[in-house]
Amino acid sequence: MFTDERNSTNTEWLVQEKVSCPYCGELIEVLIDHQEAGQSYIEDCQVCCRPITFNIFAGAGGQLEVSVHDENETI
Repeated sequence: MFTDERNSTNTEWLVQEKVSCPYCGELIEVLIDHQEAGQSYIEDCQVCCRPITFNIFAGAGGQLEVSVHDENETI
């Protein structure tokens, strides 16, 4: 999981971030649309091709956070 510490007035919504695949553990770069707060979506790992569930939500102080899970993990 990572926390985006960008200023909330930033108009650049599509941001490249690094996350660790919950299956193979590889650090991969993904594009996160910060307008998707409160949403979940699935994107395949660029290394092992398994489906990663991305959850984007507003954390404490209104900062956006992203968590990644495998498809069988309960959140």
